[in-house]
Amino acid sequence: MPSSTARSPPSGRRRSPPPPPPSRKEPNLNDDPHAGQPVSRAGPALSAARGAVILVHGRGSNPADMMGLARLVLPAEMAALAPRAAGSTWYPYSFMAPTDSNEPWLGSALGRIGALVAEIEAAGLPGERVAILGFSQGACLALEFAIRNPRRYGAVVALSGGLIGPEGTVWPDRGSLAGTPAFLGCSDVDFHIPLERVEASAALFRARGAEVDARIYPGMGHTVNEDEVARVRDLLSAIVAA
Repeated sequence: MPSSTARSPPSGRRRSPPPPPPSRKEPNLNDDPHAGQPVSRAGPALSAARGAVILVHGRGSNPADMMGLARLVLPAEMAALAPRAAGSTWYPYSFMAPTDSNEPWLGSALGRIGALVAEIEAAGLPGERVAILGFSQGACLALEFAIRNPRRYGAVVALSGGLIGPEGTVWPDRGSLAGTPAFLGCSDVDFHIPLERVEASAALFRARGAEVDARIYPGMGHTVNEDEVARVRDLLSAIVAA
């Protein structure tokens, strides 16, 4: 299961808060800091799969954690691709920090997801058979990628995350999510993810045409629970069954 300094597994066991973000270098905006990082893979080859899921890990975590989740939810006919962040961190500051402060890491991270979507489509799987699933930092990236690149996806899943940007951010309307199933699961007392941002993210996804299932779990903390695991399993199974 996913685990990191910011996340605990479905047992509900809590972990200590994450360390402060790494010292930030002065960015060269031509940098692509996540370029060349490996991608872990599981399941059938894309050419033989009936669907694919991109699994985006959290801060301080790694693809192996996401593959632990995949073992619980992945249908036999679905391929899984889990990219690695450089330094195990997709962007250095809070997802609610000024967006420019997280560049060029944020743009690089979104570019990695886009490259994997393109690879999956080049193998013959259309967007409606592609799921993007993340948790914590990865959940934020899954939502942000979808809202910036709207279309019909097989599913968008955010486990303890919200759209990226400071209070007052307006996300430009770039088109419809066209009925994409979107699942957002989070605690009401998550010490990283304000409940108001989860609710606002769910509302914007609805407004942009997604079929949203948002579930708030009282007192859960920053973790994944069995209800979320079951919901993700159902969403992925629906993709390969279609």
